[in-house]
Amino acid sequence: MLRHRFLFMNILFVNPRTPDTFWSFRHALRFVLKKAAMPPLGLLTVAGMLPRDWHLRLVDLNVKRLADGDIRWADYVFLGAMLVQRESAREVARRCIALGRPVLAGGPLFTTSHQAFPEIPHFVLGEAEGVMAEVVEDVRRGRLRRVYEATRRPDLAETPSPRWDLINPRHYVTLTVQSSRGCPYDCEFCDIIVMNGRVPRTKSCEQLVGELEALRRIGWRDMVFIVDDNFIGNKRHTRALLQAMIEWRGRTGARMGFLTEASVDLADDPELCRLMVEAGFKKVFVGLETPSVEALVECRKVQNSRRNLASAIQTLQAAGLEVMGGFIVGFDSDTQDIFKRQFEFIQNSGVVTAMVGLLTALPQTRLWQRLEREGRLLAGSTGDNTDGVLNFVPKLGREQLQAGYRELIRRLYEPRTYYRRIRTFLQNHRPQGPRLRLSRADLLACVRSFWVLGVRSRGQWHYWRLFWSTLLKRPRQFPQAIELAILGYHFRRVAQRA
Repeated sequence: MLRHRFLFMNILFVNPRTPDTFWSFRHALRFVLKKAAMPPLGLLTVAGMLPRDWHLRLVDLNVKRLADGDIRWADYVFLGAMLVQRESAREVARRCIALGRPVLAGGPLFTTSHQAFPEIPHFVLGEAEGVMAEVVEDVRRGRLRRVYEATRRPDLAETPSPRWDLINPRHYVTLTVQSSRGCPYDCEFCDIIVMNGRVPRTKSCEQLVGELEALRRIGWRDMVFIVDDNFIGNKRHTRALLQAMIEWRGRTGARMGFLTEASVDLADDPELCRLMVEAGFKKVFVGLETPSVEALVECRKVQNSRRNLASAIQTLQAAGLEVMGGFIVGFDSDTQDIFKRQFEFIQNSGVVTAMVGLLTALPQTRLWQRLEREGRLLAGSTGDNTDGVLNFVPKLGREQLQAGYRELIRRLYEPRTYYRRIRTFLQNHRPQGPRLRLSRADLLACVRSFWVLGVRSRGQWHYWRLFWSTLLKRPRQFPQAIELAILGYHFRRVAQRA
């Protein structure tokens, strides 16, 4: 099977299937005729580290099935996975091994939990830039070691552009790039600092703009998710990058919009907000976690505990950014009233896309280590904090916590409360920055929403009230209102199975 070391290799990249979670957006994809929310950026980036004369294929199980013929074609299968993709990754590895093809696995799932996969023969642990040259040489020799472990945090100047030629961009709602890794904060439950460290490392402005230009040249004009751990982790660099993006946008006429993840202290910097909006940013995901100051102190979320979170959200909305929020229940200091407090905070602040999950102990985090010392750790994490599964003994009773959580998310996404939250957001939000084009997919999604949301689903009256009031009173916000209505359909479906 293995070819001579000086000839090409056939390498198959496989992205496992993502289960039905808040982040899969599976129930919203049908409206826009897309197959997945976003492509596997990690695999596409690793593909850029391989010799150009090797033959590469990528199978994303969220887009298409993995055929035995794909596996037999390959000399090696490179498998990348997030924690939530554990079961699909295990099935892929089983099939490849059964067909006699060696598997090299990497990504967050294996970096923190590779010992749980004794059936997989080879691993890359940590960031791949520092070890891929060695992997390539060993592949050529047919002598792969069991473990390749990164011993340093690489300079992102070493990171190649993703191999966009391996996917069909039209299958995805958003495309993805990364401008930095690492976060300066030290939240107890977060595994970012385990994998990427606390010192943000950045690509140069020219490097990141070059990647955006590559997307523009392949015709991409929709949203791009900049998947940084914290986009403003190095604010000085972020300002320079935004100015470069604004210049590039003006020079090329680029039409794409952006979303990213950032800490809530973004609200402290009006100039940074202005630059983001001018560059084309429309949304920002913020880890808000909880209105409980006691819980924020408990988990060392210092950037949240020293401010009025509701005021920070309103500042970002008024600047022209839609705030998508991450929330958690199950901290040791939480009491029975946390579910009511979370509901009221989310409703009153107009955080429409509220990703509420149970606290989970992720491998190797400080929370994991503390619970293990206290004898409260029960099992590994599924990676999906919306599945109602607890992997530790909570201070608030298990049944009480799980029942309160289920009631909270169902109430948040019940049509009446959800559409009211959209209206609160639209009142607080001030649309600014470049307007995004309406694509054919957007128009078709709007038409499909007439039937699915306006006729067939519960809450028809609330849908039509939002439809007509926004169209007549806030026409610039109308596309965003319909998008949020469609997302609510997905969130309701997920909440119903919790």
